[in-house]
Amino acid sequence: MEHNHNKVIDEGRQGEALELDNANISGKKLYVESYGCQMNFSDSEVVASIMTNNGYSTTRNIDEADVVLINTCSIRENAEQRVRNRLTEFKHRKDQKPDLVVGILGCMAERLKKSLLEEEKLVDLVAGPDAYRDLPNLVDEVGTGQKAVNVLLSRDETYADISPVRLDHGGISAFVTIMRGCDNMCSFCVVPFTRGRERSRDPHTIVEECKDLLSKGYREVTLLGQNVDSYRWNLTSKGVVKDENQPTTNFAQLMEMVALVSPDLRIRFSTSHPKDMTDDVLEIMAKYENICPYIHLPVQSGHSTVLERMNRGYSREWYLERIDAIRRFMPDCAISTDIITGFCGETDDEHDATVSLMQQVKFDFAYMFKYSERPKTLAERRFADDVPEEVKAKRLTEIIELQLKNSKLSNEKQVGETVKVLVEGASKRSEDQLCGRNGQNAMVIFPRENYEKGQYVLVKITSCTSATLLGEAISIC
Repeated sequence: MEHNHNKVIDEGRQGEALELDNANISGKKLYVESYGCQMNFSDSEVVASIMTNNGYSTTRNIDEADVVLINTCSIRENAEQRVRNRLTEFKHRKDQKPDLVVGILGCMAERLKKSLLEEEKLVDLVAGPDAYRDLPNLVDEVGTGQKAVNVLLSRDETYADISPVRLDHGGISAFVTIMRGCDNMCSFCVVPFTRGRERSRDPHTIVEECKDLLSKGYREVTLLGQNVDSYRWNLTSKGVVKDENQPTTNFAQLMEMVALVSPDLRIRFSTSHPKDMTDDVLEIMAKYENICPYIHLPVQSGHSTVLERMNRGYSREWYLERIDAIRRFMPDCAISTDIITGFCGETDDEHDATVSLMQQVKFDFAYMFKYSERPKTLAERRFADDVPEEVKAKRLTEIIELQLKNSKLSNEKQVGETVKVLVEGASKRSEDQLCGRNGQNAMVIFPRENYEKGQYVLVKITSCTSATLLGEAISIC
């Protein structure tokens, strides 16, 4: 996804193991670990479902595992290095357990299949994002002494018929993938090469999945796609109807369908692309109270010339007009973004333009990174990665410091306000406090009292930090 990216990406997030209810399941044990963007974590839920349906049970204890699968991120170099380090640990584990099968999934799989399989010998199998249905066969191939590979990309695969398993029992929030792949060719990004072309999922399967989640106690869904604004069911990228006998659905219409599932089901989405965000999406967001007033709108740079080198498809002026439109429809909407510093050829003036855009927009939150050249991207072929590392670091420090001020300013505006919070559970710092997010995606912490996970609670905000709102609960709502 975006984040060099969708996205919303949390590169600092640790690998997360899946665990299912293993009752009535026999056979070998599977351990799955995920890194990177929300899409990877969602994909791991699909993988666990496929393997479980083929006789595997899942475990959080790697010592029990017969098969270890790691779902990877290829967005930045340090993300790949973390995965390599983890694979090296698994390789040592195979010395004690020779029959252990280690596989790599996701974006690194396609890009580094030869290196990981043949040269470094870190894995036994490689499966790309469109090959997860083939995983049981690939594991069987490894059992015959072969190295197993399937990184073929698909124009049709959406896994729409697979019911994903969820990362946690009794969860509150869930990811729902609405489309796969990306048709944008941002020059810094590997996603089009690792995840293939865009294809949208049948909207009715999305609605049914959301209904199922609601029935299981979930109270929030995040609709996921590399670029959700280009969601088109039964439409080509040029807006031509594919099947005259079937209805068409765009992202605004899909979001309304999901909003109508229940007023108790809160809806988020990630990620939007500035060039594709239209007013009809904003109109639907403003219409429904259960669609959160929060938009992640990656800008990447505040200078039109840099945006052109990035092949982003919009200018600084276009982006600012979209910001104005968001605030016209939803004055209380929170806006976050992604920013890359030190992209190829970035001058001081071009960097200053990013700083001035941040000062003008005052984002509520931002994911900020130094440019990291990725192999096989358009930028690698066309441009020199010529901004010195120390300059990249200095510029990154500057925008991080500015964003901390903007985030604090955003939170300070909410002090004294009463906000609706979906309780996610106990605060990390104290079991006596609960935490949850308001519609604008700000984390709120308040005393536990008698409130419980999964409830919507009205909280009066009494103070804040740059990252958190603190308050006192008033009542359930």
